[in-house]
Amino acid sequence: MSALVVRDAVAVVEAAGRVRTGDVVIADGRVVDAADLTGARVVDASGCVVTPGLVNAHHHLLQTAFRTLPGTRGIPMREWLPAMASAYGEAGVDPDLTLLAARAGLAEALLSGVTTVADHHLTWPSGADTVGMARAAADAAAGLGARLAFVRGTARDDPQEAAASAEAIVSALVPEGAGGVSVDGMLQVAVGPAGVHSDPRETFELLGELARRHGLRRRTQANEVVDVEIALERYGRRPLDLLEEWGWLAPDVTLAHLCDVAPDEIARLAASGVTATHAPGCDVPMGWGVAPVRRLLDAGIAVGLGTSGGGSNDAGHLLADARLAMQVSALVGPQLPASEVLTMATEGSADGLGRPELGRLTPGSAGDLCLWDVSGVADAGVADPVAGLLWASPGRRPRTVVVGGRIVVDGGRLATADEGEIVARLFERVAR
Repeated sequence: MSALVVRDAVAVVEAAGRVRTGDVVIADGRVVDAADLTGARVVDASGCVVTPGLVNAHHHLLQTAFRTLPGTRGIPMREWLPAMASAYGEAGVDPDLTLLAARAGLAEALLSGVTTVADHHLTWPSGADTVGMARAAADAAAGLGARLAFVRGTARDDPQEAAASAEAIVSALVPEGAGGVSVDGMLQVAVGPAGVHSDPRETFELLGELARRHGLRRRTQANEVVDVEIALERYGRRPLDLLEEWGWLAPDVTLAHLCDVAPDEIARLAASGVTATHAPGCDVPMGWGVAPVRRLLDAGIAVGLGTSGGGSNDAGHLLADARLAMQVSALVGPQLPASEVLTMATEGSADGLGRPELGRLTPGSAGDLCLWDVSGVADAGVADPVAGLLWASPGRRPRTVVVGGRIVVDGGRLATADEGEIVARLFERVAR
């Protein structure tokens, strides 16, 4: 048995509303009450708050290669989508670029305390090696020691080809995984069209049938500005009306964004059992709206937190976006407390993936955690060190990150790869 003990933390965030002191013990990759600690590695957490590893519920890792591109900021979504598509076409999206972008995005994630990333991959050039691209993202995660939920997405793809590709990806990546999750829990496969603005009913139905056969989670984007506009123009109906008719309002579905939802729609979402993902780091700077998170939570909807991709957010720092979520929440309702937003970034995101073992530090949970140093001047005068994680030091990085009992970030540096090499290889590929 391998064991790791995290000792002498200022506070340990176990789960929603549960903060304690004392040790965290991980044995064979799981949090335990007690274990034979003979030979256990001891991690000094003095001066630190310990939290579960953060879970980024909505990312587009490929966009890590396309950040701050001229002509992609502060423009309507109708213009942003083709601008990004043009950039993808010029770069030539293939397994190599997928690998390099995923390595950079996942390294950034680990260095900012994110131990699990849901990657909604939407770009599949005609004739592409789709299994090779999916495997490249999975290889990037495995090499760094991060957990990955790879979402075989679609964006105007041929429905039949997309379904066949998704079937092949499931067979190749998680052939023995129950519910699309690998035996070791490090890799998950899900499916999800970009949204009703992009994909027709046939795509939703084919991917829905595939998800039922394999027990996969389903994910899509809904009720951003362009999503509502195009749904009304094309179908004369709002996106949630279509998703309900197409069988995509159900407990195995997570909807990202939800910036423009009416009270009656929130009630329908709650009744359906769907989960939601808030992505303020994308929606706010692009002017796409602010999701009414307080109303969603009060309706009983589990809400996670995601950064979305580098093409709209430019950063994959989930804790910074948690801070933003608190700040902008007051624009659409009561301000969200830090503890609740931290829960969104951990448990809420994990629940949207159907992964109750993630985002918590209770016995039996996965041994994923972060040590956040709160002893410096950025936290001077902070009365509540857990709330201070979000309110103070917007660019905060963890001292140590553990995934499945394995230290992957140590002293603020990657323990599994060379950060400079990751950066250099991506810049070499995109020639910037």
